[in-house]
Amino acid sequence: MATQQRLFKVLFHNQGSLYEIYARKVTQGSLFGFVEVEDLVFGEKSALLVDPVEERLKTEFLGVSRTFIPLHSVVRIDEVDREGPAKVIELGDSAVVTPFPFPVPPPDKGPGKR
Repeated sequence: MATQQRLFKVLFHNQGSLYEIYARKVTQGSLFGFVEVEDLVFGEKSALLVDPVEERLKTEFLGVSRTFIPLHSVVRIDEVDREGPAKVIELGDSAVVTPFPFPVPPPDKGPGKR
């Protein structure tokens, strides 16, 4: 029985768009705060049908053997059985994005105030 290679679907935010890509290897990167994605997988070329979005992604990642995605940009990582089409979804103004919460410093009370 042949062993099947693992395949991951990675969804992440990049410059106002949601990217969906497929890769053979996803790990916690050696750079703190980044997810390391290797061996990107794109659909086979067909002479009959060409997906312009997937072609754009192929061009964008041309020559990239490994990419580091900031941890806060990752929406989801799934291990999947089959590859689907790589996508870029334009989020536009209607997208609701909640920023990561951060502590608010107390107001400065100034000299002599308690």
